[in-house]
Amino acid sequence: MTPPVTGSTLKPPPLLAVQDLRVHYGLIEALHGISLEVHAGECVALIGANGAGKTTALGAISGILPHTGTIRFEGRDLQTIPADQRVAMGLTHVPEGRGIFPNLTVHDNLRLAAWHRPRAQHKQAFERVYTLFPRLAERRAQLGGTLSGGEQQMLAIGRALMIHIKLLLLDEPSMGLAPKMIETVFAIIKDIHRQGATILLVEQNANLALSMSDRGYVLETGILALTGTGAELLQDAGVQHSYLGE
Repeated sequence: MTPPVTGSTLKPPPLLAVQDLRVHYGLIEALHGISLEVHAGECVALIGANGAGKTTALGAISGILPHTGTIRFEGRDLQTIPADQRVAMGLTHVPEGRGIFPNLTVHDNLRLAAWHRPRAQHKQAFERVYTLFPRLAERRAQLGGTLSGGEQQMLAIGRALMIHIKLLLLDEPSMGLAPKMIETVFAIIKDIHRQGATILLVEQNANLALSMSDRGYVLETGILALTGTGAELLQDAGVQHSYLGE
């Protein structure tokens, strides 16, 4: 008889598993069969130069871009699952450019994001967002389009938190923000992660992204060129030269 295994260190399957992901824009292949994974509780960074395919990868994972290859979320193949149903599963995308509704108030932007949650849970969701983002609470009756860039980014992240998220896809949250506002937004992202959120982060500021990430992937013109822990990639000479300005 085989003795029972004790103290097993087997790692649970990833929350997100991407294999041989390919995306085409017409005849141009933007992603050349990339594979990556994200485990529950991790913050994973995806870095690379402009045009490397980072935003494309998130768009495919969230279902807004057609693709080939395999994307599994909680073990379920997402190939035939449309974007709105991926959101209902807890796969939430905060896109580059924020994508808020400029002619709706802050409160209505948040309320629309909770479309699939039972109404009884809305109060708790609003309280969480307004606690994390006091500035949004102050401006709840203000139109989204009249907010500053940093406030709009807060609103975009706040909308994602109105959903019962299991994986948060963040695309360039620092884009267009003043340095002080970048500090504020990333402090909130770190707080969300400390509270248990799993995050896949695309960010042009590689130093900032890798500093807060458990692991990272380096994407170069549609190909994954390097992977490692955040600390390892920060110390990699090639990463330092290409992305950290060192």
